[in-house]
Amino acid sequence: MQILLVEDNPADAFLTQEALRQEKSNDSSLSVVMDGQEALSFLRQGGKYAGVRRPDLILLDLNLPKKDGYTVLAEIKGDPLLKHIPVVVFTSSTAPRDILQAYALYANCYVIKPLDLENFFRVVQSVVKFWSVIASLPS
Repeated sequence: MQILLVEDNPADAFLTQEALRQEKSNDSSLSVVMDGQEALSFLRQGGKYAGVRRPDLILLDLNLPKKDGYTVLAEIKGDPLLKHIPVVVFTSSTAPRDILQAYALYANCYVIKPLDLENFFRVVQSVVKFWSVIASLPS
């Protein structure tokens, strides 16, 4: 499974990579971009991302520089070439308005980042396991 992590916090990006690395049964590949504009360039295979494989799953933070997560989500779900890719909003916001807005923009899932390390790893591993083992994705 090819995963795109859109995360501007280097510590959260590192922890996500570590969570996936430690999951023995996981054979996914993770790409990381640090802002919304770069995420869309990656997904549209523009510039330095020409020829990259589109992800099977996107983990998207909401608070991003250049283009926020809502804008990125709206552009993904409005693009016929991208809208089939599951987008898991993976953010620290617990605000009901953020959750509602993410689902209104057709997020496939909204997951709040746990604050402690053990739960952070467990949640990342569970999300990826669900989308790679339990759910059926388009090929």
